[in-house]
Amino acid sequence: MQSSKYSRLTDRVWPVKNGHSERNQSLTDFLATLISSGGRTEAVGQSAFVRAQPLVAVRNVRESSRWYRQLLGFDSLPEHPHREVYDRMQCRGELILQLHAWDKEAHPNLVNADAAPPGHGVLLWFEVGDFDEVVERARASRAQVILEPHINPNPKHREMWLRDPDGYVVVIASPDGEVSS
Repeated sequence: MQSSKYSRLTDRVWPVKNGHSERNQSLTDFLATLISSGGRTEAVGQSAFVRAQPLVAVRNVRESSRWYRQLLGFDSLPEHPHREVYDRMQCRGELILQLHAWDKEAHPNLVNADAAPPGHGVLLWFEVGDFDEVVERARASRAQVILEPHINPNPKHREMWLRDPDGYVVVIASPDGEVSS
C-alpha cells in the first residue's frame, strides 16, 4: 500500500502497533477532546487547529451587525472606514460570525443577492448559555419566528428557530444535555 500525506497524518493521530491501528480508541478520545474543548483542538500536528469562521453576505452590514449584537450580545469591531461593507461579530474576543455586504467587492459568491433564497441550505446555529434571555431579546426584535422554543429530544436541549433581517435561518440553542429526559 502506497503511503500518502493523509495516511502519514492519520498514523500520527492513530498510531499503528503490532500491525493494528489503535484508530477506534484514538478517534473516540480525539472526538471527546474536540467536543469538550468547544471545537478547539491541537491534536493534529503540534500547533494546527480548526475553527469555523462563517461569513454571510447581507444587504445592510450596519443593520445586521446591530441585530446580531442585540440578539446574542456580540461585540463588533471598533468603527472603521470599511464598516458599510464588513463587520466581525465576536464574543469575548473570539470571532463567531463575519458579515459582508453583497456586491461591494469582487469576492466570488458575494454577488447577485437575488440569485438564490437567502442562505439556502445553511443554518446559523448558536449555542447560548442564557437561552431564556436570548429568547426574550428575539421576541423584542420582532424577528420572524420559524419554530417557537421547544425541546429537541436528541441533544436534550432547547431551541428556537428564527430569521435574521436578510432571511437567514438562525437557531439559538441551549447547551446539549441541559434538559433532562
